[in-house]
Amino acid sequence: MSTQNIYDDPQFFAGYSQLARSVQGLDGAPEWPALRALLPPLAGLRVLDLGCGFGWFSRWALGQGAAEVLGLDVSENMLARARAEGPAGDAAALRYQRADLEHLERLALPEAGFDLAYSSLVLHYIENLDGLLAELQRLLAPGAALVLSLEHPIFTAPRRQSWASDADGQRHWPVDGYALEGARVSDWLAPGVIKQHRRLDSYLNALLRHGFALSSLQEWHPSDAQIAAAPALAEERERPMFLLIAARRV
Repeated sequence: MSTQNIYDDPQFFAGYSQLARSVQGLDGAPEWPALRALLPPLAGLRVLDLGCGFGWFSRWALGQGAAEVLGLDVSENMLARARAEGPAGDAAALRYQRADLEHLERLALPEAGFDLAYSSLVLHYIENLDGLLAELQRLLAPGAALVLSLEHPIFTAPRRQSWASDADGQRHWPVDGYALEGARVSDWLAPGVIKQHRRLDSYLNALLRHGFALSSLQEWHPSDAQIAAAPALAEERERPMFLLIAARRV
């Protein structure tokens, strides 16, 4: 079992690099304000960034006073871009390392070595979620925070992940196969992108099973102000695209 490294596919990476969140960083991600509000004060924390991508959050965390930040990603393309951007603060406090999150235990990171684990839009790629959460329970200090975003199960469930239109031209998001968990293959930026669909209760029960207490659950949708600034975001109120979760390591 290993993560599909689609981000090192040239066609996919070229397309991903043009997305607003790739060009503008955290400010280009409409869910970022809501996700940021779930974070604890970062001053002095030891931070683990799971699926760090271009390193936007890793550098932001360092700028917020984190004592040390470790950014992990399976993609060499992502890590190369992250390293090229340089740190915003003490360079010695920020490290990037290649890792397959399906096998995080192989890094042999220190027990209780982190105060915050953060992950943005990664968990829906992970097949061995139980293994990852079990290792995070070991890596996080008691009381440490876990803050993450992922594609909402309503978004990942359909066998064909796209809008549909009825006879009147009204667009809607068809949901099928919701209870049938497992791989979904879609053509997003490149053909053959594999995501893992899970029901909402499966995510929550997995967290509880591995010693996490839920702090917040949000089915993200854009605010009125965001829609006023970017009207195209209005369709994101037709169905939740992202699920935001904050939890605490018991």
